[in-house]
Parts: sequence; structure tokens; C-alpha cells
Amino acid sequence: MMAGRRRKTEGQEVIGLIPAGGSATRISPLPCSKEVFPVGFRKVAKDGSVRPKVACHYLLESMHLAGVRKAYIVLRQGKWDIPGYLGDGGLVSVDLAYLMMDLPFGVPFTIDQAFPFVRDALVAFGFPDILFRPRDAFLRLIARQRATNADVILGVFCTDSPQKADMVKLDGKGRVVRIDIKPRKTHLRYAWIMAVWTPVFTEFLHEYVSVIHNRKVRKGVRGIRPPERQLFIGDVVQAGISKGVRVDAVAFTKGSFLDLGTPEDLMKAIRTCDQFT
Repeated sequence: MMAGRRRKTEGQEVIGLIPAGGSATRISPLPCSKEVFPVGFRKVAKDGSVRPKVACHYLLESMHLAGVRKAYIVLRQGKWDIPGYLGDGGLVSVDLAYLMMDLPFGVPFTIDQAFPFVRDALVAFGFPDILFRPRDAFLRLIARQRATNADVILGVFCTDSPQKADMVKLDGKGRVVRIDIKPRKTHLRYAWIMAVWTPVFTEFLHEYVSVIHNRKVRKGVRGIRPPERQLFIGDVVQAGISKGVRVDAVAFTKGSFLDLGTPEDLMKAIRTCDQFT
């Protein structure tokens, strides 16, 4: 049903989309937002000296390498240190704009705030608290999308902690046939941690979260209460697959990633950050 809405994306602007609405409760208290927590160092081109490198810098570097020149970061109230540090994006060579999240029910609701600004673009989506390699991952995802015209391309990596991830089942041609959200037990090998998608999926996500929101309004709920559990992007991708959204993947079999969501992983990132530079 989605095939008739697909169109070639060659030459289409690629815009970065980054959720920064989390409260980092698992590693609180922190002296700053997790996204701008220093994790390693970077060289300053002018004189070769070094400066601290914050968590989200790694993601923005990869986006820039892929040709992303504009990105939206969606914030929660109080995380003013993120725009305070990144400013207009000159530090990372990406023009940055900031939006405020509305409904705190999960990442799909958070990033839907950018719908009016990205609805006609090719979106490069990533999590600002995940380090990964290779650095050209987004470049490869965009190339795959141009070659296949798929609605969504996921970047998938091997993981030994499936209970922390959205696990992906692929067919023999690299197409995603199922996503399992943080399964306790699974035979699946790959977790997805980044994506590139077309306006087809942007529209689908917008309609999907709007239906959830409107359903509660129609029931006469006083205020908007959260769903039974947090909604994940993987939930929306899985719903899209069932409705005919074409989802492919690029498997980085020699790559690696590290989520900074726990104290143990944050310590590991500080020790091994040179691997992701």
C-alpha cells in the first residue's frame, strides 16, 4: 500500500533528527545533561591542541560526514545546557535548531515535534547518547536508501545485551521482517541504533502517534496520561512493516556501539572512547 507513495530521493535534503528529551535517571545525578557529558577528547585543527569531546559530538560528526548540514534537536524543559554548549552548531559543522518536546511518552512523540520541519526531507535519525563505529555509518545508510528506495534503512549491530535493545530479524536480502523490543530471550543477533527514513515513514509516524493521542482525548481523559508502557521507535517501525512500509538494514558486522545509559557503560565509554573517534 505504500509503494505508490514512494519517490526517488536522489538530491533530496538530508536533515538530522536527534531526541534529547530523556531524564537519564539510571545515571543520575549528573552535573550536566547526558548528551553533553564529556567522553574523550578532540583535536583543535588550528593548533593541534585537545579539548573535551561530549557524547553527542560523535553522532553529529557521523551525520556531518554523511552530508547532513542541518539538524533538529528536540529537548525537554531544563536541558538548556545542550544549546548552551552546542549553540548554532558551528562547533560540529552542522546548523542546529532546537525544538521543545510536548508529550513525554517516548521517543516517537518527542521527535514528532519536528514533523512540520522534516516532513519533506530524508531524515537521518540517531541517539545522542550512543557511541558507534564505523564513523561513516550514516553515509552507508544513505547510500543504501538511494540504491533501494526503501522507506526506512536501519543501521544494525551485533549485541550481547538484547534485553537492552530493539532486536531485528532480517531476511536473506537484508530486509527487516520483525522487530522485538528488549526481549528477555532471543536468538536474534542484531540491534538497530540508527536510521535513515523518507517522508513516507515521517508521515506514518506522525499519523501513528496522533491516533494514540486522539484516542485518549476521545475517551474524555482529563489531561493526557502516558500509555501503559513507553512507546519506542521500534514499535512504530514494526507497525509500519505490518502496513507495507519497506524497511531494509545495513548490518555493520565489524562495527560496535556503546549506549551510555548505565554507570557501567558510561565508565566503559570513558575508558574506550578512542575506538569511536
